[in-house]
Amino acid sequence: MTKAFYLTTPIYYVNAKPHVGHAYTNVLCDTIARYHRMLGEPVCFLTGTDEHGTKVEKAAVAAGKTPQAYVDELVPHFEELWNALGITRDFFIRTTDDRHKKYVQGVLADLEAKGEIYKAGYKGWYCTPCESFWTELQLKEGKCPDCSRGVDRLEEENYFFKLAHHQAWLTDYIETHEDFIRPAHRRNEVLGFLKHETLEDLCITRPKARLRWGIEYPNSPDHVVYVWFDALLNYVSAPQFAIPGKKEADFWPADVQLLGKDIVRQHAIYWPIMLHAMGLAMPKMLLVHGWWKIGEAKMSKSLGNAVDPTALAGKYGVDALRYFLLKEVTVGMDGTFSEDLLAERYNSDLANDLGNLWHRVASMIEKYFEGKIPKGSADALRPPLALSTLKLWDEVHSLMLGFDMRESLAKMWAVIAAANQFVEEKKPWALAKDTAKRQELADTLYVLAECLAHLGVLLQVFMPDTAKKILERLKVQTYQNIRTAQDYTKPLLAAGTAIEKGDPLFPRFEEKVP
Repeated sequence: MTKAFYLTTPIYYVNAKPHVGHAYTNVLCDTIARYHRMLGEPVCFLTGTDEHGTKVEKAAVAAGKTPQAYVDELVPHFEELWNALGITRDFFIRTTDDRHKKYVQGVLADLEAKGEIYKAGYKGWYCTPCESFWTELQLKEGKCPDCSRGVDRLEEENYFFKLAHHQAWLTDYIETHEDFIRPAHRRNEVLGFLKHETLEDLCITRPKARLRWGIEYPNSPDHVVYVWFDALLNYVSAPQFAIPGKKEADFWPADVQLLGKDIVRQHAIYWPIMLHAMGLAMPKMLLVHGWWKIGEAKMSKSLGNAVDPTALAGKYGVDALRYFLLKEVTVGMDGTFSEDLLAERYNSDLANDLGNLWHRVASMIEKYFEGKIPKGSADALRPPLALSTLKLWDEVHSLMLGFDMRESLAKMWAVIAAANQFVEEKKPWALAKDTAKRQELADTLYVLAECLAHLGVLLQVFMPDTAKKILERLKVQTYQNIRTAQDYTKPLLAAGTAIEKGDPLFPRFEEKVP
């Protein structure tokens, strides 16, 4: 059986509703998943929610609810957002699922039996927002080195996982596997840390006297499992119970694990050491993206500057939001969110460029050829516009394998700009006045229609609703079977086919109903 292309998002903490940062991660992952499905590959795309830990318990108490009731109310907001944004996940994991709990407890029991886990006393500092322990030396000005918030002094007995024992192995693994952590500057950061710092063993439980909301440790009814140890295991537990008959070998190792830069330590240090101790293979790649910022600050629920993606999708349209998130920032870099910039991109790139191209071409086919695809001559697909259009498959393929969605869209928009320029150069309205140039008019509109059809094929990955409109209005029958460059470079349209002009793809924003 062919192994599925398996990709994951981090699972999201449910102490508040999702914001644009969450939407960005899942749109990125969805775009990768759609691309590999378009290539004809079996795909498993996992996302979900992380529902245990101190932050959830505190938020539930503040709301006057039990933790379970609290997470049960918030989880639907995530699923509804993914539905609204067209996120084609194959499964959705909740860490409160009893099957996940059983898997976590089984792993812990096995690791303890192997001598990878031990019980000991702990004295040190604890950051509740990050759910992390820190030594005195790790604190920055007496505060958490990750979030710069206050920490609490703790003294308690817990279970510890032997991180330090595997430090040399992990350092060697990352050095010898260049693509394990991307982009390269994140890999270099992790290596720098491993080479200059000594890992502390990881405290993987919390006493029930301090925290009750978590998976019970298998050998101690007085402890619950540290939320990060619990959460990371979802990547292996979820597919086994989400897809009947699936085993680890059917999907593991993951091909791409997408995550934000604020959780690199957990994924690039804790997670590979956990897998190594369990005897499982490493994920092929940890792909780290940046933050969306408001001004100079990270977009964050705790900072109160989160932007609601559901409202944005309702105001501008799902595909406009997807386009903005993918086009505005290179994967791995930070982006600054601005609704004014989103509106500007909508009007310039989507309404003026793509939307206008569709309207002009469809209107002229309707006016000059009774709404039917004209018959092109043998030389119709020889202009530079046609050649640029047919080159897009190879160009986008290379970029998508490198996870460069921004440049992929830039390549497509260069062709859209060329197509609009082609209209201005050929002036179909002038050709239509000269009966001797009837074939030149037909060739002009035919090559423009083919250009739109081929763009529609590739846009399925990025802007699925818009792509579907273009392809169905042009009556492209075979677009779901295009898997290779050879498929893509064939003509997609049949002469004489009646097209549908339809409503504007992207009405200018000021014309949209509030």
